[in-house]
Amino acid sequence: MIVLGLVLLVVGWLVGIPLLTTLGIIVLVAGLVLWALGSMGRPVGGRRWYY
Repeated sequence: MIVLGLVLLVVGWLVGIPLLTTLGIIVLVAGLVLWALGSMGRPVGGRRWYY
């Protein structure tokens, strides 16, 4: 999700589409939150690790 968020953010910025930039930021933040919770050992959504 982090990589997808970065790709959407960069493509939205390069093409000039604010919707893609906003979606990229949202997906990037969600990916970072899941990564942080997973690295602390907390199960998120019933899973301890996400691959």
